[in-house]
Amino acid sequence: MTVITDQAALDALCHELAAHSWMTIDTEFLRDKTYYPTLCLVQVAAPEGPAYAIDPLAKGIDLTPLFDLMANENVLKVFHAARQDLEIFVNMAGKVPHPVFDTQVAAMVAGHGDQIGYLNLVQDICGQRLDKGAQFTDWSRRPLTEKQITYALDDVIWLRDVYRSLSRELKERGRLDWVKEEMEFLTHLDTYSNPPEESWKRLKLRTDKPQAIAILMEVCKWREEEAQKRNVPRQRIIRDETILDLAVHAPRSAEELKHIRNLGSDVANGKLGAAIMAAIERAMAKPKNEIPRQDKKKPLPPSLAPMVEMMKLLLRIVSSENEVAGRLIASPEEIEDIARDDKADVPPMKGWRFEVFGKEVLDLKHGRVALAVKGGEIVRHKLG
Repeated sequence: MTVITDQAALDALCHELAAHSWMTIDTEFLRDKTYYPTLCLVQVAAPEGPAYAIDPLAKGIDLTPLFDLMANENVLKVFHAARQDLEIFVNMAGKVPHPVFDTQVAAMVAGHGDQIGYLNLVQDICGQRLDKGAQFTDWSRRPLTEKQITYALDDVIWLRDVYRSLSRELKERGRLDWVKEEMEFLTHLDTYSNPPEESWKRLKLRTDKPQAIAILMEVCKWREEEAQKRNVPRQRIIRDETILDLAVHAPRSAEELKHIRNLGSDVANGKLGAAIMAAIERAMAKPKNEIPRQDKKKPLPPSLAPMVEMMKLLLRIVSSENEVAGRLIASPEEIEDIARDDKADVPPMKGWRFEVFGKEVLDLKHGRVALAVKGGEIVRHKLG
């Protein structure tokens, strides 16, 4: 069990890994007390040979060779459930690792269910039951225990066999391009962007009054900037429910502010209260024509409800026939969008999803396909 703690060893390891066409990689991190995840360990392995753990907290270590490896287009980086790992590299290096293969996505394409965990996937494919006892330990504490290191390295050792099995199966079934299509979104830099001016869209107001929306926008923007600057969770600055109350009640003084949920006299009369009031004042000064409306989807017309249920049934049939997780093909909201509009801008109407499901759901919608029960099973019949 090798832990890399010095620069020369890291340089040599990255040079060695760059000579291979693919590698497995995983990270251990903490983010309960910070806005940005704190990288505590990086595990890597070549297609053959030992796995290594890189200690980013080691004194004087420079991770530039690792970041260069992540950007090396000649080396495929194999992760499981890659999004949070990729976010770490984006935050630290400013680039998304590329190319990438996510075994969780590949497993969904191959019919292993919705968002299967690494433990279950290793057991399904390799027949190996892994010990996850160290999963929730403090990865920032040093020295790391032998149990922690063993746990961490298992995440890249068995990932090699998982990758080989899935890539072979997907190649035989002609679905490698499906995974590549999914990776385009996963490796796009915008996927990991958190612009403060967009943060208000995470919250849902009980009103659509322009003044309330303006306050929501300005307070959320201020909070996101503060959280990023101070590197603390946004909820440590001010809680979501407090922001929603501020938007609805629009306090205009410290006296009114102290009556808002989770705020009191100390906050209202302090620096935090002053910052909140400044954000509210900016909101009040915003011209009405510059205030957007919250995106509120209209309720599904009752007349479309039976059609949507038929579409969901078709999705279950298509998912079963193709052995692909239904959740990966289409969500209930996307199906409703298609029921409303043939040209809905949703994933099921693009790429491999359209070939597998989109074409058929339009045929069903327009009476070119019928569903029937035959021999105890639901089947499709082409009409006309």
